[in-house]
Amino acid sequence: MDLDLENLGNLFVLYGLNILYALGLIVVGWWLATFVERLVLRAVGVTRRVDPTVAGFLGSIARYTVLVFVGVAVLQRFGIQTTSIIAVLGATSLAIGLALQGTLSNLAAGVMLLLFRPFKLGDSVEVAGVAGTVKGLSLFTTELASGTNVQVLIPNAKVWGSNIVNNSAYAQRQLALTLELPGATDAEAAMATAVEMLKEDTRVLSSPGPSAAVSKLLLDRVEITVSAWTNTGEEGAVKAALIRQLRARLAAEASAA
Repeated sequence: MDLDLENLGNLFVLYGLNILYALGLIVVGWWLATFVERLVLRAVGVTRRVDPTVAGFLGSIARYTVLVFVGVAVLQRFGIQTTSIIAVLGATSLAIGLALQGTLSNLAAGVMLLLFRPFKLGDSVEVAGVAGTVKGLSLFTTELASGTNVQVLIPNAKVWGSNIVNNSAYAQRQLALTLELPGATDAEAAMATAVEMLKEDTRVLSSPGPSAAVSKLLLDRVEITVSAWTNTGEEGAVKAALIRQLRARLAAEASAA
């Protein structure tokens, strides 16, 4: 069997040129994808209202979009009909989407959380019946650290579909302490003492100042409620200090009596 060297040489030249063209297209496409990704990151980074996680997500989408077009162009260079490939990929994507509805809902919820940012890293939140500090937010799960520093991973669909209580959203918080006193106790004096103690605490804001009122009056006991405003994160320490001081004051008065 004789080999047609001329035709064989032409095939080598033809496919060799196609391979070189494809390699050049891949190199240029890879550079262009990186350039577009950086361009998107730079454009999004101009506005500080966009979370860095969102910026990275948008940059990745732009990068892979360019790479997809480059891949289609390379396949067309070798004479491969991309129409049928796209149809098969579409059908496959539909089947995968139906099989992974829960995962896709978490993905969609993650995108919404990244875009609207109801909380940020370090915030103290209550979501989906769980309270903790936000440690991470990915496209599928939200990571919280509980009060005992235990990792809690919540699917984003549950986070987005439930009430979100962000305890760190505002710079100031109001603390309220309810005290139950014996009926013979002078409630007015106790309230004045509590308010004075709060005014002496430098962590308590002067405007609005601390206040106290009788919340329940019974035959054998009286309940008073003391309230004040502090910076977020200091209300627990202020409340503990007030309880400690009031207990010491009441114990001293009981001993003197």
